[in-house]
Amino acid sequence: MARIIDLSLPLTDGGPSYPNDPPLRIQPYRTLAAGGCNVSIISIGTHQGTHLDAPWHFIEGGRPLDQIPLDAFYGPAVLADLAPGGELPPKTPISPEMLSRHESAFVPGGRVILRTGWYSRFGRPEYFTDLPSLTADAARWIADKHIVLLGMDMPTPSKIAGRECHHILLGPGAEIVIVEALTNLHELPRAFTFIGFPLHFVGLDGSPIRAVAVVPD
Repeated sequence: MARIIDLSLPLTDGGPSYPNDPPLRIQPYRTLAAGGCNVSIISIGTHQGTHLDAPWHFIEGGRPLDQIPLDAFYGPAVLADLAPGGELPPKTPISPEMLSRHESAFVPGGRVILRTGWYSRFGRPEYFTDLPSLTADAARWIADKHIVLLGMDMPTPSKIAGRECHHILLGPGAEIVIVEALTNLHELPRAFTFIGFPLHFVGLDGSPIRAVAVVPD
């Protein structure tokens, strides 16, 4: 038997969206009373809530979602806990030195989930503005490890070097799937199975996902 841990933020009408991204709207289209069944209309950005970035999000000619092998989104993963028992202070730069303490997690072809504790701020304004952030050097350090997936509990990899970090992680020679806005990482052991499949959008830059961890009892 195994335990399944939900790593995904809730999606509700009017819920928090990244600044300048489309708002999340969920409205009834048909109801049991009026139409015999419930059907809803959902208007959502491709980077709403817990989601992943494909290379096409930032890279001209980068692979879109439907061209990424499915096994990138599923498999053994390792937690790199950067703030055991707590959270990193707001606006903490995440440096290569901080990551190097977890170097054994960064194996070629692997999946690494970074825990900063920042998911506890979800729903507050600072969640999107004051998050811990990868430095460009840290992004290069990760890219050099040739992992296939990098997850995190921040809503974006970096506020201090956002575009540069995305270009480094998603660009040619790296093409790391970035999973953003994970939650409940305090429940994870160091090693587990990660599952986070996108919807089968053709030619798109990202997708909300239902991310879970499977942990053996």
